[in-house]
Amino acid sequence: MIAVVDYGAGNVQSVLNALDDLKVQYIVSNKEPEIYHADKIIFPGVGEASFAMRKLHLNSLVTMLRVTKKPLLGICLGMQLLSEKSNEGNTCCLGVVPGTCIKYDETKVKVPHMGWNEVKIDMNSILFDGIEDGAHFYFANSYYLPVCDYTIASSVYDVTFAAAVQRNNYYGVQFHPEKSGEAGIKLLTNFIEKC
Repeated sequence: MIAVVDYGAGNVQSVLNALDDLKVQYIVSNKEPEIYHADKIIFPGVGEASFAMRKLHLNSLVTMLRVTKKPLLGICLGMQLLSEKSNEGNTCCLGVVPGTCIKYDETKVKVPHMGWNEVKIDMNSILFDGIEDGAHFYFANSYYLPVCDYTIASSVYDVTFAAAVQRNNYYGVQFHPEKSGEAGIKLLTNFIEKC
């Protein structure tokens, strides 16, 4: 059973549609005991980092998300919230992955970054099993996590940034796998079946 964390700061419906297509059992919850008893956790998110962290605190989810030993997949803002900090609202995040999320330079590129981008696989990870290096994924973000020791895939939008990270049981993708066609569905399947 997969728990999809619905804490009021994520568009979970597109993720649920993908899970329905994959015929995966899931629950949608903002309650710690329900999420804790799931086998795996999907942590989506859209919007502003400080608002999202407030919602996590209000739902008493911060500690559980920081210490869980279950495989967890953060998507878009969900990945950014795995970092130590976001410059969006000067926000302290979950601190699972070192680094600070910063905004793209609006003088150099259009912000938000919206659309398909090539993803380079930088490190072996079961999350990308069977996915071609250079596959394209769909992005929709204004902030990014710079490349760090836990970057498993990167992309370029003015700067090279972490498109995916992995630290122990925590996985994060800046793109939306549920909106990324065949490669995205393969990545979700890998998380569900192999992580």
